[in-house]
Order: sequence, then C-alpha cells, then structure tokens
Amino acid sequence: MPWVGKSAAEIAEAVRRGRVTAPAVVEEHLQTIAKYDERIGAFRKVRTERALAEARTLQERDDLAGLPLAGVPVAIKDNVAVRGEATRNGSAATSNGAATEDHPVVARLRAAGAVVVGITNVPELCLVGFSDSVYGVTRNPWDLNRTPGGSSSGSAAAVAAGMVPLAHGNDGLGSLRIPAACCGIVSIKPGHGVVPAPEHDWHGMSENGPLATTVADLALALAVMADDMSLATPGESESLEIGSALDDYPGGLTPSEPVKLRIALAPAPLPPGFAVDAEFQRAAVEAADTLGSAGHTVVEHDARMPGWLGSATIATWLSCARQDVEGLDPRRLERRTRSLARMGRLLARFGMDGSAGRDRWRAYGADQWFGNADVLITPTLATIPPSAERWGRRGLLANMRTNLTYAPATGVWNMAGWPAMTLPYGWHSTGMPIGVQLIAAPGGETQLLALAAQLENAHPWLRHAPLD
Repeated sequence: MPWVGKSAAEIAEAVRRGRVTAPAVVEEHLQTIAKYDERIGAFRKVRTERALAEARTLQERDDLAGLPLAGVPVAIKDNVAVRGEATRNGSAATSNGAATEDHPVVARLRAAGAVVVGITNVPELCLVGFSDSVYGVTRNPWDLNRTPGGSSSGSAAAVAAGMVPLAHGNDGLGSLRIPAACCGIVSIKPGHGVVPAPEHDWHGMSENGPLATTVADLALALAVMADDMSLATPGESESLEIGSALDDYPGGLTPSEPVKLRIALAPAPLPPGFAVDAEFQRAAVEAADTLGSAGHTVVEHDARMPGWLGSATIATWLSCARQDVEGLDPRRLERRTRSLARMGRLLARFGMDGSAGRDRWRAYGADQWFGNADVLITPTLATIPPSAERWGRRGLLANMRTNLTYAPATGVWNMAGWPAMTLPYGWHSTGMPIGVQLIAAPGGETQLLALAAQLENAHPWLRHAPLD
C-alpha cells in the first residue's frame, strides 16, 4: 500500500499496529521529495540519510505502539533549531553552525514518533509573505507561477504537494495562515503560551504551529506541540498522554455533540482603503451559511477595523525587521531586508514602532471590535497569491505594496494574541484555493478545530495538488 498521500493519523496507526515500518514510510516520502522538489523548491535541506537512520532507531523503540505520531514524516521551518542542522532563517548572513539541541517543539514532535525529513525554505528572516531567498524560490503546487505565501513557505508547499503529511511553521503576522491559504491546506496559530514560541518571537506575537491537509491531523499535531493531548479531541473530557499505551488511539479529532456557538461573519473587515476580492468574500459567507445550517447562530459583522490598527500593524512589521537584522552583516542581507530594517529604524526615531497600537488593541480594542461572538469568520487573504519570483532583490515599495494588497487580514490577531486558523473553502475562478479564517478569543483553540471539522465534513477539500 502506498503511504504518500495518507494522513498522519493513518500512517501513525499503521506503524503502531505493525502494518508498515517507519523506515518504509520515510523512504517513500523521501522518494516523493526527490521526484517533485526540484520543481517546488520547498526544502533548503533534505535529511535523507539522517532521517532514514532516525526512522530505523524509532522502529526499535519499546514504546512505538504508544506514539501518537509513530513514523510520521515531518518538515521543520528553517527558523527553529533542529539538532545537527544549521538554522539559516533564509539568509546568507546567519550562522552555518549546527544546532546542538532541538527546539522544544521539534523535541516534542520527535518524542511523539515523528521523523524530521527536512528543513523548509523561508524568505529572508521570515519578514514577508513571499517565498524567495538566497536559497531559491519556492513555488505553489497549485500553480508553479505563484508564490505559496510566507513565511512558512516551504512547509506549506511540502504539505500541499504531498511530500510530507505534516509540517511545522510559525506565525508572527500571518506566516502560518497566509501560506496555508495560498496552498489550500489547514493551519492554526495558537494563542499565546499554548506552544513554546520561536526564538525570534516578534514582540511576543509569534507562535509555533502545524500545517496539515486534514483537521484531524492538525489537531493531533497541535496537541503534540502543546504537550496537551486533549487538544487532539476537542469536546472530549478525557485526555491522553504522549507515551501512554494507545493501542486504540484514533490519532485525531473525534466527533462529539457540537456546542452551538455565536459566529460573527465579517467578509470585508479591513480598514478603509483595503479591498477584499468578491470571490473571497463569497467563500466566507458560504462557510458561515454552512455553520448556520449546522445549528450555530450567525450574525453579520459589517464594521471595518480602525485605520490606526492598520498603521500600527505596519509599524510593528517594520520594527520586527529592525530587530531581526541586529548583529547580522548588512552586506550579506538582501535588498528587501535592508530596506525594511532601514524604514523600521527611521520610524523608531520618532517613537513609531507600533507598540502603542499593539497595547491599545490588546487591552481592549480586539475585544470591543470582536463583539459578543464566540468565533469570527473572515477571508484569510484579500486576493490570490502574487507571482513566485525573487522579490528579495526588489525594493521596499514593491514588497510592501504587494504584501499589504494580498495578505493584510492576519496580523491583527497576532497583535491581540488570540488563536486563529485557516482552512480551504472553495476555488477562485483562477483555479487557486480560497482560504477562510476563523478567530476565537484566548483559549478558543478547541472551538476553532471543532468548527473547522464541521466545515470539512460538509465541504471536503482536495488534500494535494495534482503534480503529475
């Protein structure tokens, strides 16, 4: 039986029960990477020999039958530490020295039985929603002429192309949700403190999280990353511990009687001056209608976000660029990165680093604007992904204008610290997938996953792009 294209839950169950070995699963996925990645460019480093050796070691573990991710190949974004590998963060200016320890999220994935098959490409310092760096251009599996988004670019492309069933990414201003929406897969940015944060935490806004093709896999991976297996079964009271004897562990979201929620629909939530594609708005409306048919209360949310919030988000973005280049040789940075950091330094001289807006939004703005709903539903993006090219060689205005035109709707929820996720819901007339964003107040991760599971059941999506 071929295992490429199977879900992480299906693979893990088969390895736990002895129907396939971890080395066989990993070998099959490595062959798929070798077949497709020259076209996609998802990986900066493929760990062929090390991954196979680690899979063989895993196969001999005494606790194999109790591992939630037994034998599941995963990809790791190139801005967290993987033991024995360099963390380049998409830049020639970073160190090429190998990490001596795994980041806690990587360690948890490995403890749960996952095998790291490679390190995925990101734009330099993960500063933009594109997919290019000195290490190459990553392409969208649904249209090789378009970007898969960013900054978890390679991770999203690898999952959408079927090269891995699960990938790690992180999200400081949308860097999980943007590429997931571009590539027609699911992802969740957890709320603050649920999962250990990346080293560059962007004023406490950046969160590690998973990318997957199914909601069940997403819930399972988030549970492992959070070290809280109750997240794998939203609505269930009984939790499971990694390493316990899980002979009958289902490996994902389990159906339960859904709680009826109040859902606010905001198809065009952006401040004045920002437009949202009509087809993207229609997808959000249709997703809300589906949830209404499932018994939830859906209300219109026609207010636009305040203009000062957009300004604060842009200032915050530039402030992150200013901070991230500290200590790096500017001669080895790309033109785009230098320009973003330069503007961040200029704004900082006038006290414009976004901190006042972040504090205002976090203190009361998000809650007031969100209203009395349990969950907010919006389009994830404002328009289809732009072209896949070397944007890093272009200047500040071209990069900022294109980023803000197609992906302006995600960063405000990082500033609030609230959980948010995206899932595919329909197709644009260009043939690209459309992503719908769900947002909840702090602690609402299980609500988001449960709603996403309902939408998936009512409106199944294609798991992978047809590359052959």
